[in-house]
Amino acid sequence: MKTYKIAISILALSGILSACVDSDLGPLRKDFEQNEEISYDYAATADSMQNSTYSLYIAQDGTFNFNPGGAYGNYWPNAHALHVYVDAYTRTGNGAYLDKMKKLLLGIKARNGGTYSNVFNDDMLWLGNACVRAYNATDDAEYLEVAEFLWDDVLESYSEVFGGGITWKKDTPNLKNAVSNGPTIVLATRLYNVTQDEKYLTWAKDLYEWQKANLVDPQTGLVWDHIELLQGTPTVKKDWIFTYNAGTWIGSGLRLFQITGETGYLTDALQTAKSSMNRSELTTDGVLKSEGQGDGGLFKGVFVRYFTELIQEPAVSDGDKGNLVNFLKFNIETFYKKGLRRPDMLCGPNWRALPSDQTDLSTQLSGMMLMEAAALLQEEGVLE
Repeated sequence: MKTYKIAISILALSGILSACVDSDLGPLRKDFEQNEEISYDYAATADSMQNSTYSLYIAQDGTFNFNPGGAYGNYWPNAHALHVYVDAYTRTGNGAYLDKMKKLLLGIKARNGGTYSNVFNDDMLWLGNACVRAYNATDDAEYLEVAEFLWDDVLESYSEVFGGGITWKKDTPNLKNAVSNGPTIVLATRLYNVTQDEKYLTWAKDLYEWQKANLVDPQTGLVWDHIELLQGTPTVKKDWIFTYNAGTWIGSGLRLFQITGETGYLTDALQTAKSSMNRSELTTDGVLKSEGQGDGGLFKGVFVRYFTELIQEPAVSDGDKGNLVNFLKFNIETFYKKGLRRPDMLCGPNWRALPSDQTDLSTQLSGMMLMEAAALLQEEGVLE
C-alpha cells in the first residue's frame, strides 16, 4: 500500500472526510496547510469506477450504453465490459457480479438479433475470450459453450489468401487484420488450456507463424494493422500501429511460451513490450498515447491487460520485469493523479488530463482495465 502526503486545512478536514466514499481522495484543495499522511489502495478506486460506470452507463437489459443515457454501446465494447466484470469478480469474490455477467452476456445476444454470430470476426473474438475467462472464474458451462460457438464461427473466415490468416470481417476476403488474428491465437490457447484439445494448440501455432511473417516488424516487434489486396498487390498497412494490436501479440507469445516452454515466444513478447514502452508509435513521454475516443478509446485497455500478464510471468528476468513494472506504474500513477475525474470517476483518452466533456464507454473501459490491473498487482505485492 502506498502513502501520499497531502496538505489539509483544519477547516476543510470535516468536509473532506464526509465527501470521501472510500479511501480514494479527490483533487487537492488550494487552501491545504497542514501535512497529514493518507493511505489508499487501488482496489478502492477500482470499486468506485465499477460502481460509477454501472450507475451511469447501464441499460435496463444489463448491457451498457455508449454514453450515459444514450444508445446501446455496440457489441465489442460490451464484450470488454464482460472482461471488466470478470476482473472485479475474481478480485472481490462479490457474487453480485455473477448476475451482472450473465445479464450482460444474454443482453449482447438479444441486441445482436438473437445470435452471437457477427460479421466482424474481431467482435466475436473479444467476446469469446471474455467468455473463457468467465467460465474459468465461475465454472458456468454456458460461457464455454458460447466461446466454442464463436471459435467455430470465426474459423469459417480462414483462407489461404496471403498464405493463411483470419479475415477482418466475413465479407472482406482480401483484408486480414492483426485484430482478427492475435485475439484468435489468444482464444485458441485459452480453449486449449480448458479442453486440452490439440486442435486449438495447432491453430494457435499456425496463426502465430502467419502473423509473425506478415504483420510484425522483425526489427521492433511492433504490429502492423493489416494486409490487403490493392490493385492485385498484397499491401501491408505499416503506418497504422495501435496499442491493442501490440497487446494481443504480447498475449499470444506469452501464452504459447507457457504452454510449450519454447523461449522464442517469450522473446517475441518481450521485444514487442520493450518497443511499446520506448517508441513514439505507442508511447509519449512514458505514457501510452491517446488514440482518441470511439474504437480507439478501448485500445490502451486491451494492451494493459496483456502487458500485466507479462509482468506476472515468473520466467521474465528481474531486470526486464523491473522495467515493465516501472512503465506500468508510471502510467497508473499518472492516470490516478491527472486523468481520473472525481467524484464521477470518469476518464478520457489522454491519461495525463481530465476528460474535457463526455466520456464514451470504450474510453471508460480502458481506464477501468488500468485500475483493475493496478489493484491486481498491488494485491500481489508488485506495486506498493
